[in-house]
Amino acid sequence: MAGLLPYIDKSRIEAGCDEAGRGCLAGPVVAGAVILPKDFRHELLNDSKQLTEKQRQKLRPIIEQEALAWAVAYVDHKEIDQINILNASFLAMHRAVELLKVVPEHLLIDGNRFKPYNGIEHTCVIKGDGKYLSIAAASVLAKTHRDEFMEEMHEQYPHYAWDKNKGYPTKVHRAGIKLHGPTPIHRLSFQLLDKQLSLDL
Repeated sequence: MAGLLPYIDKSRIEAGCDEAGRGCLAGPVVAGAVILPKDFRHELLNDSKQLTEKQRQKLRPIIEQEALAWAVAYVDHKEIDQINILNASFLAMHRAVELLKVVPEHLLIDGNRFKPYNGIEHTCVIKGDGKYLSIAAASVLAKTHRDEFMEEMHEQYPHYAWDKNKGYPTKVHRAGIKLHGPTPIHRLSFQLLDKQLSLDL
């Protein structure tokens, strides 16, 4: 195990929260919230970005089965365009916490900013998905659920290689936008083409 910590305060019910998809050009931002047993351990569990896709897929059912409570929530591209990606990330986390079947007493948030939710105390932890087990678990769920959604969308819109890039701004994705235009799930408030491609249009 990567030496991740199980909790900040053993006496409280803590939920780890993280999101996936902030930097994408298409699709939703997805948040996970997870309450783990105090003694939960798994040798693979780490920040989802440090794991392979195969490792994340292996961890997902273990987390979903062994967590005291877990939830995943989406904020779609239209809402992102309306309220901006930072607020959309907060909203996704709020929605995930709201869906938990156990009410947490403390939230561990990945990152340095958060909008308080429903009077529940929170602690922001920079790079928290590499420091706390519950945040790492939330990052795995957010990432795997979002990847699954984008792979399904790839079937409808195959010109953007979402099965590979999951909506992130790769050269292939941007070339697809230039050639075929944006899809109904692109974030129109984002710069969909880089400046060099834009000049060529």
